[in-house]
Amino acid sequence: MNIAILAFQTSVIVNGIEKNLTGPDNRVITLTGDFHRTKSLTGDVPVFIVYLPNDIIEDHEKQKTLSVAIGEILDAKRAVLFIGEDSFHKDFFDIFSEVKDSIWINRPVDMDTLQKAVEDAADLSAKEDKTKKRILIVDDDPPYAKMVREWLKKDFEVDIVTTGMQAISFLLKIPEGEKIDMILLDYEMPVVNGPQVLQMLRQNADTAQIPVVFLTGVGSREDVARVMELKPEGYVLKSTTRADLLAYLKRKLA
Repeated sequence: MNIAILAFQTSVIVNGIEKNLTGPDNRVITLTGDFHRTKSLTGDVPVFIVYLPNDIIEDHEKQKTLSVAIGEILDAKRAVLFIGEDSFHKDFFDIFSEVKDSIWINRPVDMDTLQKAVEDAADLSAKEDKTKKRILIVDDDPPYAKMVREWLKKDFEVDIVTTGMQAISFLLKIPEGEKIDMILLDYEMPVVNGPQVLQMLRQNADTAQIPVVFLTGVGSREDVARVMELKPEGYVLKSTTRADLLAYLKRKLA
């Protein structure tokens, strides 16, 4: 699991926390002073630890900096816990009321307590992730599929397969209680192409109702008409931008 520590300055205690949390199953990333990388980490980090300075209640500039970072963490539905002095515990949550239900750990830090808190926070973050819509990308171009997954992973759960038959097998093996909310299906694939995959999906009761959006590299009027004759949920040109693709999918899956 990836864990991020946000601290306004480095210290022996912060270094000790990083060392104690790092292990075979944990990777710890520490940001000190400027938290400008916070947003870029939210896709891969489920738990953020904020090590608060003693002057956080009086220092309005630090409050502004922290407010931005907290907003980015909450927008990504990631868990955040705080380490600080008990003397300003209440005042802190009066200022940052949006995180008043988050875990608070008093200094001096008990490492066993911190480890348990991180595990609890990770469980909470995992539950939040389960509320995300799930998209299956079917594309025989792995670099393109991985790029699209990077674009979408903050907002959606994303799976990738690289052939039509892998898609069918994947969908039929999904455990009961789980589902795919949309399929992004490459129109042009070797052996079993997109239209053939769509036909197979429509013929199976377990997959017939999954919305399918074609990914296509051709955008002429005639080509689009040919794609839409198959009555998919829609189509997306492979040349589309990240922002346009996200907006399109959020609209479709609202």
